[in-house]
Amino acid sequence: MQEILIENILPSVDGGIYPARALIDDTITVTCDIVCHGVYVLDARIRYKRARQRNWSYSELRHVENDSWAGQFKVDRIGIYAFAVEAWIDSISTHIRDAAKWIEAGEDAGSDILAIRHDLSAILEGQTSVEVSAYIELLDRDPIKAIKKFSSYSVTGTSVRSLQEKKGLSESRVFIISVDPRIAGFASWYEIFPRSQGSDPAKPGTFKDCIARLPDIKEMGFNVLYLTPIFPIGETNRVGRNGSKVAKPGDPGSTWAIGNRLGGHKTINPDLGSMEDFESLIDAARSVGIEVALDMAFQCSPDHPYVREHPEWFSHRPDGSIRYAENPPKKYFDIYPINFDQPDPLPLWRELRSVFEFWIRHGIKIFRVDNPHTKPLDFWNWCLSSLRRKYPDTVFLAEAFTRPKLMYGLSKAGFNESYTYFTWRNYDYEIREYINELTSRPLRDYFRPMFFVNTPDILPYVLQRGGRNAFIMRAVLAATLSPLWGMYSGYELCENIPVPGREEYLNSEKYEIRKRDWKASGNIRDVISRLNGIRNEYDAFQGLNEVTFLGSSNPNIVFYLRRNPSTLSFALVAVNINPYEEHTSRLTIPPGILPDIVGNQWFQDVFIGSRLSLTARDFNLTLTPGKRSAAILIPEE
Repeated sequence: MQEILIENILPSVDGGIYPARALIDDTITVTCDIVCHGVYVLDARIRYKRARQRNWSYSELRHVENDSWAGQFKVDRIGIYAFAVEAWIDSISTHIRDAAKWIEAGEDAGSDILAIRHDLSAILEGQTSVEVSAYIELLDRDPIKAIKKFSSYSVTGTSVRSLQEKKGLSESRVFIISVDPRIAGFASWYEIFPRSQGSDPAKPGTFKDCIARLPDIKEMGFNVLYLTPIFPIGETNRVGRNGSKVAKPGDPGSTWAIGNRLGGHKTINPDLGSMEDFESLIDAARSVGIEVALDMAFQCSPDHPYVREHPEWFSHRPDGSIRYAENPPKKYFDIYPINFDQPDPLPLWRELRSVFEFWIRHGIKIFRVDNPHTKPLDFWNWCLSSLRRKYPDTVFLAEAFTRPKLMYGLSKAGFNESYTYFTWRNYDYEIREYINELTSRPLRDYFRPMFFVNTPDILPYVLQRGGRNAFIMRAVLAATLSPLWGMYSGYELCENIPVPGREEYLNSEKYEIRKRDWKASGNIRDVISRLNGIRNEYDAFQGLNEVTFLGSSNPNIVFYLRRNPSTLSFALVAVNINPYEEHTSRLTIPPGILPDIVGNQWFQDVFIGSRLSLTARDFNLTLTPGKRSAAILIPEE
């Protein structure tokens, strides 16, 4: 058993079984408890390095209070970092502290002074230390002055520390941090169906049409362009408009029914263009600061080459037919799910991994993975860890609307970020409880929440009923509550016609080609552009998802603080979550959250372009849908 107990080390996931997550250039704050018998003075440090680095680097841990310690180190490369905590008894500082107390009490401190000299002399054996020699000289000449001058830790330089470590070093286990590119932790996503981007209603859109839309998407401030599946679409059992079981001539089918006689997951739908056209889209997007994300759905249409070449990869009924995808009471006759329950899963696993590698080689670095919760966690752990070793800058978003613990398990298995239940959190208490869950530890150390305001599958009731004001309100919440947010195209046009009684779009783009006027009357493009501009300009919204809810006397107005823990910059955000009515609330900033407000403290409301003067920690604010539905307050320097 170690003489010193080191426990409760953070960041860690399940005691270090899984890696915590960070972004390149993050400063990692390590906290822990260090416990030792008696009343010894302790010293401690963080030992860290990159996975393939030979030598360890060190960073000091400082005593915070009681037995709690904290320290920091910076991660400046993408990839895997390892760290551990080391602690030891600092006998020299212990004797200096005790001697100082004896002297102050008028007692003899001779034994402690001898112990200090003995330990310091041992340091000089075989080495030279000007610091130590000078202190020994002062100790011999005037021990009381020496003790008073160098109390506690002040004498523990590098040479002194090395002696203490050798006398009894205690070490924690090694913990792992997976360091991702910044776009894995701070990004604004815009989702499109490439086939709907053209202007000719008689033809499907192409990659060239997507290129033509890039200035429009850039103007709204998005930096990730997410493409729904671009692969050939099955013809057998093709689904018609609004999901009808029988497709009419000309119905394009669901892009998630992947594969036909032309190929499968490594083939481009020729209606969209060629591979050269696709790579031109990637290059054009990057030239304006946009990264292209590709949807990856591991499922097949009945026409997919896998069905013919590997029938064993699918589930068969007793009559020999292949089972369709099912989500009772729904059946998807145009899709065969892959059966991962194989006697030897490696051939299947390797083939699916090769799909990712194929598109990585063609320039894709970000994947949105469809329904990953229907595939084994072991597969994802194996697949994503092996891909990340070879391509460390790849990013994987889990589209997993499933049980919370399974969502979190997917993040442990290697997904950089995940869809969330944000879409269904509408009341003030729901928003507070959910955000507090996502930003609590240990969840915040490995689970990165993506807040999509809508998807092709989900048209929330609040958008159906609340109209334009609801679209603005939900965009403000998503963009300011999470560093990762996104929207499915058409949101900026406030499209909200549902299938009656369901959270689904009528005339869904999943089953037909849509042509839109992207600047139609009533759009909220300016609001979206402003929100993304605020996120890019003020780093309070860019760091770790640190949110503190503040006081609001009215449940129709939520009031919260966004702070970047690395820079300590902050913003105050108030949102009227009732899209129908004006509301006034008494907002309160509790003591200890921010520095005391003395006199007038001016804030810029960067959302509507006004100024607000606060003279106290309590103030009234009125928010009116359609005029001023939210306030985003940045302190003036």
